[in-house]
Amino acid sequence: MQTYDAEALSITPRDVQFDWDDLPLHYVEGQPIATHITNVMHITLPEGERAMVQALSDALPLVKDERLRDEMIGFIGQEEIHSSSHEDLHVYLDKHGLDVGPIVGKLEWLVDRVFNRPGLRGRAKHAWLCERLALSAALEHYTAVMGEWVLDADGLDKAMHPMMLDLVRWHGAEEVEHRNVAFDAYMYVDGSYFRRARTGVMASFLLLVIFAWATTHLYRNDPTRSEQRFWLFQLVDAARRGLIPSGAHFITEVPVYLRRDFHPSQMGPIDKALRYLARSPAAQAAAS
Repeated sequence: MQTYDAEALSITPRDVQFDWDDLPLHYVEGQPIATHITNVMHITLPEGERAMVQALSDALPLVKDERLRDEMIGFIGQEEIHSSSHEDLHVYLDKHGLDVGPIVGKLEWLVDRVFNRPGLRGRAKHAWLCERLALSAALEHYTAVMGEWVLDADGLDKAMHPMMLDLVRWHGAEEVEHRNVAFDAYMYVDGSYFRRARTGVMASFLLLVIFAWATTHLYRNDPTRSEQRFWLFQLVDAARRGLIPSGAHFITEVPVYLRRDFHPSQMGPIDKALRYLARSPAAQAAAS
């Protein structure tokens, strides 16, 4: 049982709202592939966050450390709002012919039947809870990495629709803000390095497969596909312009996460995330 005191923060849910009415189909201007890669985040994160919320909720009775309990409760509240904020876009995408139902349906099955595994009892239930917490810690590492990237992605300032830019930066900033919580919960309840390393590799592979599959689905269903450049040209151009992260950006995080002494607080400074949350239009509106 191991805990950390680094970056002990008050994690507060912000009840944000977004207006989709004037959002164009390709809200990264002139970049359908970059838009669809962002759409994958909107489609996959609600189910991933629902899984993590359930894992940390199930772990709460085992946690006696008051600071960690408070952070876990704040984490759960933030992730529930993240999930509902992204789900609102699903209806919008369906209306524009992108048909996200098959993706959402498979992810729901993965969470409900594989990740949560109902019916377990006793030692098997606790062992699987440790697996779920370890996977949550690994997935949260990548969402924090993505959060750091989107806060630094100056190329998006002019290319992305302002409302969508605020949504992804608000979400990214909160991922950085609560980046320690799932990891600390896992270390408190279990803390096995072998389990953390194994699930870290599993999470890396799972994210790669899901992102490739979901992006391909959206691209193939895009009603303007016949008018677009070949997808590979779009991908290279978007990465060159800093509108999407490069694959190398995430590959290099695998050995970082696998270090025995790794802790999320060792990532970049948290100040930029907190500054953005202080000026985010959606977060300010929620605060008022």
